Amino acid sequence: MIKTELCKLLDIEHPIIQGGMAWIATGELAAAVSQAGGLGIIGAGNAPADVVREEIQKVKKVTDKPFGVNVMLLSPYVDEVIDVVIEEKVPVVTTGAGNPGKYIDALKEAGTKIIPVVPSVALAKRMARLGVDAIIAEGSEAGGHIGELTTMPLIPQIARSVDLPVIAAGGVADGYGLAAVLSLGAVGAQVGTRFICAEECIVHENYKKAILKARDRDAIVTARSTGHPVRNLKNKLTRQIEAMEQEGVPKEEIEELGIGRLRRAVVDGDVDEGTVMAGQVAAMVSKVEPAEDIISDIIEGAEKVLRDNCKLIV
Repeated sequence: MIKTELCKLLDIEHPIIQGGMAWIATGELAAAVSQAGGLGIIGAGNAPADVVREEIQKVKKVTDKPFGVNVMLLSPYVDEVIDVVIEEKVPVVTTGAGNPGKYIDALKEAGTKIIPVVPSVALAKRMARLGVDAIIAEGSEAGGHIGELTTMPLIPQIARSVDLPVIAAGGVADGYGLAAVLSLGAVGAQVGTRFICAEECIVHENYKKAILKARDRDAIVTARSTGHPVRNLKNKLTRQIEAMEQEGVPKEEIEELGIGRLRRAVVDGDVDEGTVMAGQVAAMVSKVEPAEDIISDIIEGAEKVLRDNCKLIV
């Protein structure tokens, strides 16, 4: 069995964190992943604090194992969400889209581990100076909002730059991916897209089917002109955005077009004109299955790869 520093840090059985995907990573999915030995994450997104509390309560009703909440720091409700996280004694907080500095002392006092998601070495160093507990280094293969660096060069650079555990995100969906990032210096992986096709994930069936149908070049990047690029699956919406960018439409109009489109895909099942966020590994996801089976497959696959690789040394 693969045991890394991450397992000890978070008191989990397997070095796998489930991505905190807004609208997708609900309490149902987080509970299933945590119960299976990984770290389930609730995606707070722009949800009000009372909604986040409800999702936390869902997890607590199913499992007493560690779990986390992903806090989107640009949310208008961020202060209230942090208060709920502290009141509910959530073991782990991952953060994105901002600087968690103002919340770190209060979270640490509550016993919560803080793990920011970063796309670059500079941001990793800045977070390390703030006193966070670990770093999630996310390559541009990931779904949703992304940076520029890919996972392969990003992980070793960050691992060498900070004296903290580094978790790899972006491009990991199976045992090959986990074995690869462990070899690059990571202590575990954050997996998002594959967990969308977990049985316990409550996204609309059309969303899951879109991922299952995806081919290798279907997860594209749009909205680069806005300064906030997003990786999602090709559809009518992405073609419309691409046309607007080519025509030089002001970024404000493109941003306006995108409002509410993720919910439209996740909840309403409109995978033509909604935003179907997914990573490049979407083409590697072949079936809907329990979260426990997903974790077992990744871990067993990584163990085999690492054992086989050892045979290369003579």
